[in-house]
Amino acid sequence: MDYRLKILFLHKTAIMPLLPPPSASTAATAFERLLHIMDDLRTNCPWDMKQTMQTLRHLTIEETYELSDAILAGDMTEIKKELGDIMLHLVFYARIGSETNDFDITAVLNGICDKLINRHPHIYSDTEANNEEEVKRNWEKIKLKEGNKSVLGGVPASLPALVKASRIQEKARGIGFDWEHKHQVWEKVEEEMQEFRDEFNVEDAAEIDHEKAEGEFGDLLFSLINYARFININPEDALEKTNRKFIKRFQYLEQKANENGRNLQDMTLAEMDVFWNEAKKI
Repeated sequence: MDYRLKILFLHKTAIMPLLPPPSASTAATAFERLLHIMDDLRTNCPWDMKQTMQTLRHLTIEETYELSDAILAGDMTEIKKELGDIMLHLVFYARIGSETNDFDITAVLNGICDKLINRHPHIYSDTEANNEEEVKRNWEKIKLKEGNKSVLGGVPASLPALVKASRIQEKARGIGFDWEHKHQVWEKVEEEMQEFRDEFNVEDAAEIDHEKAEGEFGDLLFSLINYARFININPEDALEKTNRKFIKRFQYLEQKANENGRNLQDMTLAEMDVFWNEAKKI
């Protein structure tokens, strides 16, 4: 039997998958290559054959956070790799959907294309949008016409609270429900700060209503996130950068203590501050 025919025969009988072609030169052929590899893995690999949408879910979340880490680090090589991992997951979900005849990758891609065309009438129709805010406002109006009962209905319930607050505020702004000037937002921050302080400004700590204080603290955070939006600061990115900065300085503190034969638990705060201030100068 001709060698090429033999390989094709083995592929069709699922005894041995056809080897993937060399790296594709265009986006379309590269995507088609990935689809073929996904078909091979789903048909022949014991691990891939066993996966469901439920088993992939937590892995997809992990991959998304890894992409986030790479973006914050500005590591373009890592970003490219993580984008590939997420692309694989998207193709995997589409393959599973096709097995139950619910949807396939073609339906997924056509769905997002149709949505983008419909929600960009300033590009594909005769609607005018001269700036970013008008685009966002049109986007939210179109979503309501599509069946959304609330402007906030598209905010996932399981989003982390900090990210959720940002998305809620952005969507409310999209339909015009927002402060006009940033100084008004800062006045709200100061008002919430005072209300929070008032909850703890009592002589006897036992008299503090912690449930009410928690509510006031939430209001304060929400107003700070709102102000960050007005000055174009992403609060999630800002807090994560501070987290990383703290980790780096604390690990320097641990390292210097170890080099001096000391345990942090046995050091005074003043002694630790010496190394902490060194870390801040680095």
